[in-house]
Amino acid sequence: MAVSTFKGGVHPADKKELSADSPIVESKPPQRVVIPLSQHLGAPCKPIVTINQEVKKGEMIGEPTGFVSAPVHSSVSGRIIAIGEFANAMGRLVTSVVIENDCREEWTILKDNPDYMQLSSDEIKEKIKNAGIVGMGGAAFPTIVKLSPPKEKTVDTVILNGCECEPYLTGDYRLMIEKPKEIIEGLKILMKVLGVNRGFVGLEDNKPLAIKALKEAAEGQGNIDVCALHTKYPQGAEKMLIKSLTNREVPPRALPMDVKVVVQNVGTSFAIFEAVRYGKPLVDRVVAVTGEGVNKPGNILARIGTMISNLIEECGEIKEESAKVISGGPMMGFAVSSLDIPVTKGTSGIVVLREGDFFHAFDFGPCIRCGRCIDACPMGLMPSMLSIYAEKGFYEGAKEYNLFDCFECGSCAFVCPSKRPIVQLVRLAKSQVKP
Repeated sequence: MAVSTFKGGVHPADKKELSADSPIVESKPPQRVVIPLSQHLGAPCKPIVTINQEVKKGEMIGEPTGFVSAPVHSSVSGRIIAIGEFANAMGRLVTSVVIENDCREEWTILKDNPDYMQLSSDEIKEKIKNAGIVGMGGAAFPTIVKLSPPKEKTVDTVILNGCECEPYLTGDYRLMIEKPKEIIEGLKILMKVLGVNRGFVGLEDNKPLAIKALKEAAEGQGNIDVCALHTKYPQGAEKMLIKSLTNREVPPRALPMDVKVVVQNVGTSFAIFEAVRYGKPLVDRVVAVTGEGVNKPGNILARIGTMISNLIEECGEIKEESAKVISGGPMMGFAVSSLDIPVTKGTSGIVVLREGDFFHAFDFGPCIRCGRCIDACPMGLMPSMLSIYAEKGFYEGAKEYNLFDCFECGSCAFVCPSKRPIVQLVRLAKSQVKP
């Protein structure tokens, strides 16, 4: 297939060379973990454990309270020492369970399924649901919901997203190189659950080793295509990925399933394989700890609930001139106010930046009507008008410019010569009006 892409987007320096060649290493067992009971979109979980209770690794500690939710499991064996409110990466207080690690690595009972492809779709879905799997590209949408489309929504295509278009991040890249067979098996499981016979793996053409590994893993699978896409941000956004691979356009305010497509991250596919094959719940994930502000950038298999400070310590600590730590990528991630923030299911990376690396500390200027943000917007919006209306407090006016079609990719702010905080202003406007 020819290299495909979408209209708009930007080309930030990818900075992936900092950690791209670093193999995935397992993190040191933390002394204690802080596991939030809300680390997914939807209803938070309710705790089903008590203080001083002994738990095993993989044991459920948070029970979902709605359909759009996902159970939470212990990532260590040990004793519950606290249940309370703790800050997450966005600064919100979230009910969390604190577990003191006894370092015994004692697992709860897991059910192995060597003949997992012989299971029925409902049996596979139940395993995915019980494992607490969510979208691991950052959105953390419960996977079971995506795999349960309404009867009137027919799905004919499954796409695995391996683009990892955010600068610096390399966790998915290393996973595709080191676990390609498992990722393809996860795709086959997804296709079986949804009853489709067409699957794609889309990744940018700046990842030749990953493309080669996945193509070898998919060899002989006539209904699975591994496709190289143009390297451009935000190529990994669902709507952009669907347009590039299938030439289908998801309408405004619609979902991928409205054009018969389901998109999952490659990390999610790997987690699905482990859940269905080995019965393993989602208790760890690959996190890229990178940026010019950290001494030894790398890719770490981190347990959910591990503190960011622990991961940074494993990567040689922060350099003195470092100015900002971001959970996620520099385009769509959140700057953290403290390193005592836990890794969650949606933590794709920890990026340590110096002054001048993808951000500045100066005041922004007025909009000069240059139109660069309009050219860059992959959704065809007018970010300049959205930011102006939001800045002046005319939030309803921003709504008339299709405010809620913006998925906050940050392309507009990246190209703005006045360094306007367009994404933050859009978020402000969204918080003040109803969809």
